[in-house]
Amino acid sequence: MQYVTKFVGLDVSKEKISVAIADAGRDLPRYYGTIAHTPAALRKLIKELGPASELAFCYEAGPTGYETHRWIESMGASCTVIAPSLMPKRPGDHVKTDRRDAEQLARLFRAGELTAVHVPSRDDEALRDLVRCREAAKEDAHRARQRMLKFLLRHQIHPPETIKRRWTKKYREWLASLTFEHEAMQVVFREMLHALEEVEQRMSRLENALLEQAMTGAKASLIQLLQSLRGVGRLTAITLAAEIGTFARFRSPAQLMAYLGLVPREHSSGQRRQRGSMTKAGNSHLRRTLVESAWSYRHRPAIKGELANRLEGLPAEVQLISWKAQERLHTKYRRLIFSKNKHKNVAIGAVARELAGFIWAVARIAEKQNAG
Repeated sequence: MQYVTKFVGLDVSKEKISVAIADAGRDLPRYYGTIAHTPAALRKLIKELGPASELAFCYEAGPTGYETHRWIESMGASCTVIAPSLMPKRPGDHVKTDRRDAEQLARLFRAGELTAVHVPSRDDEALRDLVRCREAAKEDAHRARQRMLKFLLRHQIHPPETIKRRWTKKYREWLASLTFEHEAMQVVFREMLHALEEVEQRMSRLENALLEQAMTGAKASLIQLLQSLRGVGRLTAITLAAEIGTFARFRSPAQLMAYLGLVPREHSSGQRRQRGSMTKAGNSHLRRTLVESAWSYRHRPAIKGELANRLEGLPAEVQLISWKAQERLHTKYRRLIFSKNKHKNVAIGAVARELAGFIWAVARIAEKQNAG
């Protein structure tokens, strides 16, 4: 970046890109204009402003994704994708236009005031899309079940007392046997049942695809080692590998904890230091996943069942980290609950934060093995 002579801010939309340029120094950015959101238009812009090696582009992360970044990088210029939520904003500035946004990006980028986001490789992005597609299907299945239950409740239809739990094999057989007096109600119920079956079949297909990625994909070894930790099953390990991409971008476990929004808020001034709840910044998908995994550490340390099978054949260093995680996190949970009288949700949040540190340690071992 020391050889950059022009800092280019891009306000990217679906079809157009507003361009502003800040030259090295302290002069105000100048507005270049609007170009089409195509590789050809960007290539023409770089040729006009070039040479490419002396240009640094930036734009905010958004619905257009990372293809603009890849286009610019492939043309020899550098490009940074900016976190919109961390953009400095003036309290009294209530005017927002594409031109002003582009000029502000160029000015702040030159000043080094912007925070970059990690740009995944195409392989990592494809795996992440697969994971999120499965999460969306799971949400659709939950909604389909709720619609079914509310329909039955609205008409005061209840399962027999012999069926103790919903969505078991017996419960589904009972659902399939239901008939209604009115044809319209029968059609509604049949469509609801069909919608539920369809989304469950979609979930099954997606989970099979995820299983194949876990066994033969580029992240297979990382996914296998992450499963050495208690509470980190196959889907959790795949989610971690897909969302983070490479753990090497975090120099320490503390950086990973902050990225996941698991660190406490802090407001300190002078001798006064006050800490609050979790920041909940960063990746919400991973934060939710880790909190769910942390509940496993309520139980006493033990290696049995599925965890024992996952640990079989793994390096001794990884097995030792897994056992240390069980001992430390279970002790922490009990101390917060019984000694400090913390609410269980607060304790689980603290456990999830430290679990992220153990995940970082295991992941770095896996990535070093792959690099070697």
